[in-house]
Amino acid sequence: MEIVDETRTRMDEAVDAVRREFATVRTGKAAPTILDGVLVDAYGGRMPLNQVATVSAPDATLLAVQPFDPSVIEAIEKAIRSAGLGLNPSNNGTLIRVPIPPLNEERRREYVRLLNKMAEDGKISIRHARHAANDFVKLMLKEHEIGKDDAHRTMTEVQKVTDEHIGRIEKLLGAKEKEVMAI
Repeated sequence: MEIVDETRTRMDEAVDAVRREFATVRTGKAAPTILDGVLVDAYGGRMPLNQVATVSAPDATLLAVQPFDPSVIEAIEKAIRSAGLGLNPSNNGTLIRVPIPPLNEERRREYVRLLNKMAEDGKISIRHARHAANDFVKLMLKEHEIGKDDAHRTMTEVQKVTDEHIGRIEKLLGAKEKEVMAI
């Protein structure tokens, strides 16, 4: 039925939103996205780091920042240090190395609580989609547009889709929690 397909689409969007939110949570591993919000004073203005340098993660505990123009290396180092990320970059004249400190136990637990909240928000979105679908089916039944059997079948299908999507969020949450708690 069309209502089930629309509901599935809304629920897929909710799962994708949770996946995107989970990507913003820092784990103990070095990820170039950690430096996405860093702005560098260069060329007479403030520019995003990714417009003046390439950022890579040569291993799990280090980021390497390679400026396009060596003359802005000190500005990049200063921007990373003052970005409020708790990072201490060092430069050798051509490359900036940014060691990523391991997360302490308290910080890991904080991140897990944040992940659980994000997951719960995603589940609420899914339940809202289910509720809207069921209300629509009940309205169609009340107006005699569908029969009781069709209404029951549709609502059962919507519940199956709901369970499937909540399961997907639980699976994402479990994987991300494991990643955050890994030392």
